[in-house]
Amino acid sequence: MAEAKPNDAHGAQDATRRDFIFIAAGSAGAVGAAATIWPFVAQMNPAADTRAMSTTEVDLSAIVLGQQIKVMWQGKPVFVRHRTPAEIAAAQRDDYATLKDPQHDAERIAQENGEAGKPEWLILQANCTHLGCVPTFVEGSSFGGWFCPCHGSDYDTSGRIRRGPAPTNLPPAPYLFVNDTTIRIG
Repeated sequence: MAEAKPNDAHGAQDATRRDFIFIAAGSAGAVGAAATIWPFVAQMNPAADTRAMSTTEVDLSAIVLGQQIKVMWQGKPVFVRHRTPAEIAAAQRDDYATLKDPQHDAERIAQENGEAGKPEWLILQANCTHLGCVPTFVEGSSFGGWFCPCHGSDYDTSGRIRRGPAPTNLPPAPYLFVNDTTIRIG
């Protein structure tokens, strides 16, 4: 008696069904693994309050000539100074003075995108580069700019270190002009 051969059509159908089950089970496993991992990945994103501090908009129309304000950006103070023509001239004149950290005034007022800023606006991070104190602006001081009373660092009208233990200039804050009277820091 001859052995019965399995139906080829039936065997092919079992293989197709088996392949579908493997693919469906693998897909369900991948979706389950992604659903399990997602909360762990999502918790590494910055908190909403941190994202909110990433930029700060400042209305410049309220700052009169010769005045400065201090705003907070990412939990750090930033000076926004509306410089007088005399302060601008002094800063540009001192571009070629002997400086501890040489930098031209035009580089210090440049916007975040590399475009030239407006010389009357100086936006600086307000922490002394020696130990992180916040210097004060002193009218008529030796260099016409900021002075850190903690250790005696003296900055000029462009925020460049002129005398004292601070190793570098006050760093410019990254900013862009949103319109003629508003800047966005950060």
